Amino acid sequence: MGSEETGCMIECENLYKIYKTMDIEVVALQGLDLTVEKGELMAIIGNSGSGKSTLLNMLGGLDRPSAGKLLVDGEDLLKSDEKRLFKYKRETVGFVWQNNARNLIPYLTAMENVEIPMILSGIKERRERAEELLELVGLEHRRNNKLEQLSGGEQQRVAISIALANKPKLLLADEPTGSVDSKTAAKILDIFRELNRTMSVTIVIVTHDIQLSKKVDRVVAIRDGRTSSEFIRKKSYAEELKELEDTSKDKTDGDDTHIEYTVVDKAGRMQIPREYLSALGLKEKEKIRVELDNNRIVLYTNKKEE
Repeated sequence: MGSEETGCMIECENLYKIYKTMDIEVVALQGLDLTVEKGELMAIIGNSGSGKSTLLNMLGGLDRPSAGKLLVDGEDLLKSDEKRLFKYKRETVGFVWQNNARNLIPYLTAMENVEIPMILSGIKERRERAEELLELVGLEHRRNNKLEQLSGGEQQRVAISIALANKPKLLLADEPTGSVDSKTAAKILDIFRELNRTMSVTIVIVTHDIQLSKKVDRVVAIRDGRTSSEFIRKKSYAEELKELEDTSKDKTDGDDTHIEYTVVDKAGRMQIPREYLSALGLKEKEKIRVELDNNRIVLYTNKKEE
């Protein structure tokens, strides 16, 4: 199942997902392209209905694409049979949900919750690994506490430990900071960064919160089922932290930490930001003129200047 020679953990190409009912079809993904390198920590953002949760479910092996190409660590998730898919979900991917009820069993202690996946996989010395994982997320002192004795942020940290129990190569997090306050959210994101650094696990975080980009080097925006743009950090987060240590001056609070790039797909399509369309008064299916000007592509509207 490995793909060590490529250095690529996730490869999506012209990915489609269509949900059908009796008399309606909903296209959740329509030609999405995305590549994630091994060991990368990145975020996927998008409004409700953009397709980001659909993509996450397919990356987690919980749903299948309708068409296109979807490889994760060399495994073709479009063609995998149920046996291979079960093995993939157990060994390759870990999942952290926003709703803790999907992550945790309430009548067990934190330690027992982390041990459950290892019991199911027949892993020996699970007590030692569970202790190690709880220590990684700063909860070794809460290992014997049940869920009702833990805060929401602590429960989410237990959920991260559970997701890492079987040593996955890919960790998926669905709105992991959506139900906690901003201070706790920052702490959880710091944990993801530390896990990514120390364990070299590839981490994909799906969120609607653009502020998360301050701690992630690459953010991919999805709109209407396609990759619309990418936000690339000018300097790595590690470099900015080093500068903070050297100067004691906060340089990460500005709005210019990232550069936004519009993504052009293999068919030459691109999504123009909605605020640009609104500013020009352009409506759906309205025609524009495209010209090449040296190293620039210039778009002209048909509207006459007043």
